[in-house]
Amino acid sequence: MAREDGANARSVIDIRDLSLTFETNDGPVHALSNIDLNIEEGDFVSFIGPSGCGKTTLLRVIADLEKPTGGHISVNGVSPEEARLARAYGYVFQSAALYPWRTIANNVALPLEIMGLSSEERAERVKRNMELVNLSGFERKYPWQLSGGMQQRASIARALAVEPDLLLMDEPFGALDEIVRDHLNEQLLQLWAKTNKTVVFVTHSIPEAVFLSTKIVVLFPRPGRIYDVIESDLPRDRTLDIRETPEFLKIAHRVRDGLRAGHSYDD
Repeated sequence: MAREDGANARSVIDIRDLSLTFETNDGPVHALSNIDLNIEEGDFVSFIGPSGCGKTTLLRVIADLEKPTGGHISVNGVSPEEARLARAYGYVFQSAALYPWRTIANNVALPLEIMGLSSEERAERVKRNMELVNLSGFERKYPWQLSGGMQQRASIARALAVEPDLLLMDEPFGALDEIVRDHLNEQLLQLWAKTNKTVVFVTHSIPEAVFLSTKIVVLFPRPGRIYDVIESDLPRDRTLDIRETPEFLKIAHRVRDGLRAGHSYDD
């Protein structure tokens, strides 16, 4: 998905020589090491790698949920903490994490209540973002009345409701069956096209990473480090049929080779 206008995009996330070490009773655990990465405005970047390679940890560092022990990271030109306090990003977790006693509309509105927005502004944002994820008409339903895929769409609407520049997504479709996952992948691309958000997405799925991304970051484990950064030149407007094309398969093959190179069978 090369940029059609050829313009230089603004850097949203700048990471240089970043490392993170956890101190444990059994000694230090080197979770991330020598991470260098630049993510530009409007990018859709997927982190992929075997379990324990630091995909989610790196996402949490961007979100200021973990503190690096070395190196540099900036988000929108400021520290992750400043970006978090400015509500520069929305975070979508592996599970929808909706409160069962709140309606879908009230779940989406929760961060807006915390922000202290007026009821009129909350209602307008809830309506707009539920439309974006195709959940109009489900405002008064409760989470248990929705499918898993619909619950995840509600969690995406909640993340978008704070109007962030950046959307961080930690394997949001990993627990869903393949047919639902494919459908949500298509919907996520449509949402990205409508909003032009910068997206950072964690996944274990090669087809998902290649289908969604402008850039695929393949990570190695122990310590987590970047093995390859793959720029995708697939067209921005795509359907699932693209997965059968030689161009798609070439990128998927390169990702698979990277994963094999970094996978250990000695666990």
